[in-house]
Amino acid sequence: MITPQDLVDGVADTPLLAAGAVVDTPLLVVNLDVAVDADTAAHAAHAAQRARRTDRLLVGVRRTPGPVPETIADLAAGLDTTLATDADPADRWVVNVDDLDTALTELHGVVADNVHAAIVLGQVLRLSEDLPVPQAIDVESLAYSTLLGTPGFRRWLQQRGPRPLPPPSPQEPVLMRRDDERLLITLNRPERRNAYGAEVRDGLVEALRLAIADDTITTIVLDGAGPSFSAGGDLDEFGTTPDLATAHLIRTRAGAGRLVSQLADRIEVRVHGSCVGAGIEVPAFASRIVAAPGTVFRLPEVSMGLIPGAGGTVSVPRRIGRWRAFWLCATGAALDTHTALAWGLIDEISNDESPR
Repeated sequence: MITPQDLVDGVADTPLLAAGAVVDTPLLVVNLDVAVDADTAAHAAHAAQRARRTDRLLVGVRRTPGPVPETIADLAAGLDTTLATDADPADRWVVNVDDLDTALTELHGVVADNVHAAIVLGQVLRLSEDLPVPQAIDVESLAYSTLLGTPGFRRWLQQRGPRPLPPPSPQEPVLMRRDDERLLITLNRPERRNAYGAEVRDGLVEALRLAIADDTITTIVLDGAGPSFSAGGDLDEFGTTPDLATAHLIRTRAGAGRLVSQLADRIEVRVHGSCVGAGIEVPAFASRIVAAPGTVFRLPEVSMGLIPGAGGTVSVPRRIGRWRAFWLCATGAALDTHTALAWGLIDEISNDESPR
């Protein structure tokens, strides 16, 4: 635990790498329960500048209930996230948790187990915050490619074990139907929970490119067949692309995220069940997301030694802020529909509970 004054004094600015390129103290916790006076404001402003330049992950902790005071708000905004138990939900840089000590212990454990992924996640979220979407997606993908060579991802592959490639879809993996000026698109691999594998990705991209080419399509509705909208990337395909450069080009030039971003004003995504990884990363680019009651959202990639790779470090922060996005990505925590609505990850909870 360090103080804002410690940040000013450069405590977080010692070299990140120790002997043998081992990451030294990847995460520091900043105490934001500070007295609010003129001196505090001056120190906080200087501390915020130092925080934005540090190589380490910085997590604020505030036990005092209520909104973060304006005197330290800029400092909180300069950290990777801030944890509290009774903060104002309108403070986008704060995540309310049930127990601060438990949450900090969990976060320390995640970072220790997946140090490269956690550090790169923080860097990517900070770096891409103000970039245009296409460039931000490129940053994410280049970082993702870097992590494919780390011990964390190799460990996950070993734990997963060898897997055969998924069988071809027994039906059209993505359905398209024109209804006057509307294009209805349905992910249609329910037997694999609409995993965002090559067939589903390519079918979705084909449908979105049709909408880009045809400006008489004024509305696009995207949903998924079966019990879940999408369980995210098909884990059986992970690590199977022949080389990292090709994988990068597929993610960025043959993925759906950039296209959904281009079509955002025309797209409504209707989600249900489990929305994991790409199952929320891609929809988050759309201007409107409607979730069925009980929908759950998760971004588990850091536990695999990776970061989101379908655009999630770009789309999700633009909806909920990079601070809450960091917490979701780092911990892999499940987000319920009501919290997702309060945070802005979704725009509406529907009354439709019927199965697809």
